[in-house]
Amino acid sequence: MLRRCLALTVLVALCWPAPRIWACYAVIVGRGASADGSVLVAHHEQNGGRRILNFRRIPRRQFASGAQLRLLRGGTLAQVPETAAFLWSENPGLEFSDGYLNEWGVAIVSDGCATREDGYEALVARGEIRQGGIGYMLRRLVAERARSAREGVKVAGELVERFGYAASGRSYVIADPREAWVFAAVQGRRWAAQRVPDDCVVILPNVHIIGEVDLADTDNFLGSPDLVEYAVKRGWFDPQGGERFNFRRAYSAVRGGPPDPRRLRGRELVTGKRDTASHGEELSFGVRPAEKMTVAATVAILRDKGGPVALSTPSTQEGAVFQLRADVPREIGCIYWRTTAEPATSVLTPWYLGITETPPTYFRDVPVERQLSLEHHFQPPRGTFDEAAKLAWWTFKGLQDWVYGDYQTRVAAVRRAWSALEEREFAEQPEVEAKALGLWKTDQDAARRHLTEHCAEVAAKACGEAEKLIGAAR
Repeated sequence: MLRRCLALTVLVALCWPAPRIWACYAVIVGRGASADGSVLVAHHEQNGGRRILNFRRIPRRQFASGAQLRLLRGGTLAQVPETAAFLWSENPGLEFSDGYLNEWGVAIVSDGCATREDGYEALVARGEIRQGGIGYMLRRLVAERARSAREGVKVAGELVERFGYAASGRSYVIADPREAWVFAAVQGRRWAAQRVPDDCVVILPNVHIIGEVDLADTDNFLGSPDLVEYAVKRGWFDPQGGERFNFRRAYSAVRGGPPDPRRLRGRELVTGKRDTASHGEELSFGVRPAEKMTVAATVAILRDKGGPVALSTPSTQEGAVFQLRADVPREIGCIYWRTTAEPATSVLTPWYLGITETPPTYFRDVPVERQLSLEHHFQPPRGTFDEAAKLAWWTFKGLQDWVYGDYQTRVAAVRRAWSALEEREFAEQPEVEAKALGLWKTDQDAARRHLTEHCAEVAAKACGEAEKLIGAAR
């Protein structure tokens, strides 16, 4: 059964269209461009079909010497003695749609970005994809093993070089409280990564955005050793042409043509200026914001529907903002803010890294090891996608569906309710954190309980408000 599931997964990856994909979206803010010195990563998780999210804290796990980890398509590698704990947003049945924030403050999310490489079977035949390649487990392994964003980039790079990337291509955002990186994987064994400048904001839709790459500048660029050599060999880059190596031009399936409209819209919202890039013009990697960015400002971008292409759509299962701060203990300084369902109809609630659990209403309750297994994720048990009144997902999805029954009439009241709740959350944040910091000095377990109770209380209020909004309409 799992083999049939794997075959379908490969088929979907092979048939994924090469042109722009209107799917996930990210806004990445360097710590010098944010109002509080945090690294901010805002991200949409957008997919079609009937979906559900499980949001759960996974504890550290220990493994005996010699234990092996199995990858989706049959490859194996050695387990580490102990994995990191992490907050996990699971999208059952999908290969590239989970989000993570680990106990070291390392966040990882991704956007599909097609590359111009040959197809999967051809790459397998040439030895560019080995043991079936890697896809689904890449971000999980970063979450389990990396203690910094840079280390996460290196973990991901080593996996791509060893096994080969099994999908058409993808850009991952890997961030911590001090820096953020865009990691671009090419189908096969090539990759490139660029550090987000501290004073810039980077907009990442579903196209590759890394341009000129200087692998000698390891402070800002990392990549596979033969990144340039392979492009020359394939005829994708001419070193005698008088231009510096450009990753996007060499490897992206989307080359030339007008800039991605969602990228332009995000840049306009950040800078406050109309972006007038012309047909085929190379956009800068990042832009400087008109004002220092906040959590509220980044989620406002995720909610945007005012451009030529809406950034927020009903296919969004989660809007997330990772607020990663280095000036306090990471358990208090790192927050996974998230909306359940589309952010335009839902509300941000905070989940501090120091919490010990998420409420049972946020995930279908199965043993941790079973939920982490490939079989459970790719063969969700009967009833996984059935509506369940006790689950927060269906509460917010129900509200979203009701709003879209008459969007123009209903959305304003919903947004007023959520704006009021979010304003209270942001106003309470200093007091909540001051208490947690005071407890942390003498009793870290008490600090964790305080954060866990606070997050559960805010989430319960949000669910109650959603139910009230739906009930008032009936």
